[in-house]
Amino acid sequence: MIEICALASGSNGNCYYIGNKDSAVLIDVGINYRRIVERFSATNLRIEKVKAAFISHEHYDHIIGMRVLSKKRQITGIFSKKTYNKVQSNSKPELYAIFETNKSYKIDGINVIPFAKQHNAVDPHSFIVEIEGKTIGVMTDIGVITEEIGEQIAKCDALFLEANYDGKMLWEGKYPYYLKQRVSSDIGHLSNEQAKNAVLKYGSDKLQYIFLSHISAENNTLELAYKTFSDIAKTKKIILTSRQRATEVIMFN
Repeated sequence: MIEICALASGSNGNCYYIGNKDSAVLIDVGINYRRIVERFSATNLRIEKVKAAFISHEHYDHIIGMRVLSKKRQITGIFSKKTYNKVQSNSKPELYAIFETNKSYKIDGINVIPFAKQHNAVDPHSFIVEIEGKTIGVMTDIGVITEEIGEQIAKCDALFLEANYDGKMLWEGKYPYYLKQRVSSDIGHLSNEQAKNAVLKYGSDKLQYIFLSHISAENNTLELAYKTFSDIAKTKKIILTSRQRATEVIMFN
C-alpha cells in the first residue's frame, strides 16, 4: 500500500510525503519541526518511517525545517552539491548526502530520481519516486514545461504539480511589475493553464491522482485552480493542497 500526502504546499512552506507500510521519504522540508510533527499527527502518518528528505532547491520555503528535523529524528537531508553549498550554514543539517542529476537513489525499496528544472535557484530539481511498481512525480517551482519534464509526467501514476497562479489575477494584482515578470517567466512558476496543458499533453491514462500544488495566496484561489482542471477531474482525482494544513492521505496499490 502506497501513501502520499502534501503536508504543506505554498510560498510559506512545502513538504511532500511518499511512503509504504515500512518506509517513507520527504520531498522538501519547508515548514518548521513543530508543524511537521503536528501534520504527521493530524494525518496519522508515522514520522518514524521517514528515512531521508530530498531538497529541491535552497529557498527557505523548501529547506527551513531540514536542520531540526534531521537533528531530532536522524533523517538525512539529500541535496545537489550546488544547492547544499548555497544553503545558509544555520539551515544545513549535520546528516546530509549529495545527489547527482538523473541518478537513482534507493532507500529501503523506494527509488528516488532527481532531474533538472528551470527556476530562479542555483541548481533546482524535481523528483520522480518509484515505489511498489508505481511512479509519483513531485514537480513544483517550475518555470516552463520542457520536453524532459513532459517525459517525466508521462511516467506518473500520481503527480504533485504546481498550479501557482491565475494569469488574470497576477497581471491585475498588486505585485510590482518586475515580480509579475519573474513569476510568469521561464524561471518562475507555472500558471493554472500551463499546468493543465502539461497534463493534457503528457499525462497518460495511468495518471490517477493530481495534487495541485504551490497555489499562490495572492495570485490564485483554490476555486480557480480546480475550475481550470474541471474537465480533467472527470477522469482523474484532483486534490487541492494547502498552506495551512495537510491534504488527505491518498492510499493506493
